[in-house]
Amino acid sequence: MADIFSSVRLGALDLANRIVMAPMTRDRAGPRDEPTPAMVDYYRQRAGAGLIVTEGTQPSPAGKGYWRTPGIHSEAQVDGWRRVADAVHGEGGRIVMQLMHVGRAAVRANKAADAETIAPSAIACPDLIPGPDGVPQPPEMPRALATGEIAGVIEEYATAARNARRAGLDGVELHCASGYLPMQFLSSNSNLRTDRYGGPVENRIRFAVETLEALAAAIGAGRVGLRICPGVAFNGMADADPAETHAALLRAVDRLGLAYAHLIHIPNDGFDALDLVRANWSGPVIENNGLTPDKARALLAEGRADAVSFGHAFIANPDLVERFRNGVPLAKADRATFYTGQGDDRRGYCDYPAWGG
Repeated sequence: MADIFSSVRLGALDLANRIVMAPMTRDRAGPRDEPTPAMVDYYRQRAGAGLIVTEGTQPSPAGKGYWRTPGIHSEAQVDGWRRVADAVHGEGGRIVMQLMHVGRAAVRANKAADAETIAPSAIACPDLIPGPDGVPQPPEMPRALATGEIAGVIEEYATAARNARRAGLDGVELHCASGYLPMQFLSSNSNLRTDRYGGPVENRIRFAVETLEALAAAIGAGRVGLRICPGVAFNGMADADPAETHAALLRAVDRLGLAYAHLIHIPNDGFDALDLVRANWSGPVIENNGLTPDKARALLAEGRADAVSFGHAFIANPDLVERFRNGVPLAKADRATFYTGQGDDRRGYCDYPAWGG
């Protein structure tokens, strides 16, 4: 029976325990979208996790949509992430980078002046997104990608994965959830294309499948994961049949031998997302969303998940694994400082004390 503190192998990734730090945007990158010294300390402090999945990191300038999010497409960014990876490895941890191209979920003021906003179709994201001053504003109208441009976007992902490995990270996770570019291709309401990337489900999954194939070819399938959230409505997603879409996606990439599928498990009418994953995916599964240690232990004991991820709990509890191990009450995070830091500001970021500290 798997224990939450037992080791596990996910693809080519050897984890000391089954507690994963979920990706969380914290808006702390520097002026060149590079990791800062505060980010190095933030990730170092949380290296007790079996695996850290970084905050969403843009693979290209066009992939940025939020203020102060990091990239992995310049040498300054690679150098910054190298310091992060070295710090985590120095503490015995493992870390993979979440590659997040936001597609249409972008505010013009958050992007470089020459960076386009692109999407599968020219349909604006209906959800407001915070601008540089934190005030929510309407996203920019995207330009629909031409068929011949899509291979270039996929290659940007592959280059980003190679850059992540060059920086010393252990792998990458493709963000296929939350209404960002891969999910915009997946969802029937945001993808109105009539070429081989749109229409029936086998076409709408093509972008995500080809991107995962390219990532696997670039750095090895065992170092690539994907994150999904069937049925999520965030950033204007309203797929006609999210169960069918995600089942088709999972079946199509199951043959690749990827490291894991990372599920954000939300309630859905008509299907259970974890059951759907298990029925269509033979690889390791990381379960996420609203877990307690007891729920996590039950999922592992039942064999329904291979690892479990926690997000907000890691913000105020850098030593979360040891707190779980010792039954120590968790500290509460200050939500007012989730996204407010600038430069090397450490308040509400890497100034939470460890247990007993």
